Amino acid sequence: MEDKVILKAEDLDGYLTEEDQKDLQGLHEMYEDTYKFFITENKDSITESFDKMGHRMHEICSKHPQIKVYSFETEEGAHAEASRVISKLRDIKTDHAEFMYYTQRAFEMLFRLAYTDSHSEKKNHIFVKTPVTVPVQNYAVHKIPDIDDEIESSVMCVMLRGALLPSMIMSKEIEEYSSKGYVTPFALFKISRDDTRRENDMQYILNLKNSFFNIEELDGKDLIFADPMNATGGSLVTVVKYLQSRGVKPKSIKFFNVISALKGSLRVTRALENCTCYTLWMDPVLNEKAYILPGLGDAGDRLNGTDSHEMPRNIIQLIADYGSNIAGLYRNQLRKIEQTVLGKM
Repeated sequence: MEDKVILKAEDLDGYLTEEDQKDLQGLHEMYEDTYKFFITENKDSITESFDKMGHRMHEICSKHPQIKVYSFETEEGAHAEASRVISKLRDIKTDHAEFMYYTQRAFEMLFRLAYTDSHSEKKNHIFVKTPVTVPVQNYAVHKIPDIDDEIESSVMCVMLRGALLPSMIMSKEIEEYSSKGYVTPFALFKISRDDTRRENDMQYILNLKNSFFNIEELDGKDLIFADPMNATGGSLVTVVKYLQSRGVKPKSIKFFNVISALKGSLRVTRALENCTCYTLWMDPVLNEKAYILPGLGDAGDRLNGTDSHEMPRNIIQLIADYGSNIAGLYRNQLRKIEQTVLGKM
């Protein structure tokens, strides 16, 4: 078996329809028109331009039921929360600790959008023993939606590196909403893109030698991918197409992003059957280097810090660098990840 799998940009674009291409080109032209307002810092014109692009993206996404954008799917009262979270993540002044905090909030909101906002009337109950013991030991009872059937065949598929913490957050949410305390298995994929290339000739490289997964745990399961950014969709499509070539037939695929470019969401939902993209915020375009505009920079580096080329951290070192607070909060998830990695070494 080869150590690497490569997907090319032209293969991805083959999934887009003529209408998709027309919609993307129209948004690209709208965004280019906005550049002149950036130069003059004309805030009123920038606001008007982004409003127009937002309405246009809403129109486009309404044609694609597998693309779920938080502000397009929720009531207006919830939009302010999304705006505040995204604005903090975008801000160049947001430091590492704050960036981690708002990333956690973002993925908790996305979990709610996908699993609990439209839940059935069927309920589970949480029984809690409280610290109050006078006059007797006190208990509390809290209702939560019964979503066991939706979450308890899930596997977290992690596209290292920036996706590691978001995947742990989503797995923790599943554990908290499962009546049995279900902790997802983890499949870890070393996937990267060749950033020396432009968007129109990009390559996506899946390094199998440095990936850790069990094929048997993936077949027939609900595969969940959580990544801060979905720019081109190439990494996800590369991983899933490889798994399908190995005989894996997912029950469903869910892709969670803080920010997605419209092009990435269109590609993913066109390329993969039974795949739904959930994004907290949609951005209109990619630049020639395949970076999302306006974007928020390299989310992976802002979450994990940067490595030197001479001594890149392995997965265990990366987890250790999260520190004791993260280790304590996500201890069950970390245990599963360690078992997956160490079991393959």
